[in-house]
Amino acid sequence: MQWRRHITGLAFSLVFVVSYFTNKFVLSVLKFTYPTLFQGWQTFIGAVLLLLSGKLGWVEMSRITRSAALSWLPGSFLFVGNIYAGSRALSRLDIPFFFTLQNCSHVVSYMIFRVIHRQKTQWLKFISVCLVLFSAINLPLYDPQFDHSGYLWAVCHLSCVGAYSVFQVQYKSINLSDLEQQCINYLFSVLLLAIASHPTGDLPGALEFPSLQSHTFHCGCCLSALLGFLLLLATVKLKSGLSLEHFGVWIFLSKVTAMFLSPFIFSVSVNAPSLLCVVISHVGEALLIYSERDSQV
Repeated sequence: MQWRRHITGLAFSLVFVVSYFTNKFVLSVLKFTYPTLFQGWQTFIGAVLLLLSGKLGWVEMSRITRSAALSWLPGSFLFVGNIYAGSRALSRLDIPFFFTLQNCSHVVSYMIFRVIHRQKTQWLKFISVCLVLFSAINLPLYDPQFDHSGYLWAVCHLSCVGAYSVFQVQYKSINLSDLEQQCINYLFSVLLLAIASHPTGDLPGALEFPSLQSHTFHCGCCLSALLGFLLLLATVKLKSGLSLEHFGVWIFLSKVTAMFLSPFIFSVSVNAPSLLCVVISHVGEALLIYSERDSQV
């Protein structure tokens, strides 16, 4: 049975890497920087495919009650902040730098859990969090193509990711499965992003987008939406068969793979100090995963 877990993990890594590369291609190479429309399209397709899969019995989903949906709305707000700010940041930052900043979501969740539970300090976890934070703070100082807006959006993104992780743990009593949570997230995102598309200027700007009729653009958007849904299924499948620690290992390996391959696909500007920040951040993340062997938050 162990080989099946490895195959699931490899499938997850493949979809993870291709999904991030596709999003980066549409956002940076094609320069479709209209996140309300881009993420609205992805979440709309995700919601349709998820509901259709549940209807056909391909995935297990129970009927979501109104009270459970309302209780999950704060998580959906954080999810929208995560994907919107993440798109903004990814369009402006190289993938290795994006993941280095994203790692700081561990710092956010660590600090929130410390405040909520007042746990004793685990020194290995504390050191790993400090390494991650130290790398993120120093990265903007050495980034050869520093983008102020990109870093601000990355801070919003990592804050939402960290807070969402805490919310998921704290509100397990709502009794929603991961797929049901994501279904609420998708539907809420479609509604909120559709409403926001005109006030943010994304809808008028997209209508004048030069590549709107491009076959490459259409393929990229369709592929990004499909990959987002497949990544959700792969994530749920992987989490169901592994401990939190081992699931974290696969995410770590997927991110490292994406960072290693990204210079072969995209133009990446890096120097020795910024590369050191990237390495230290992921050493810190590896230590954090290792420290969670003996304790689960």
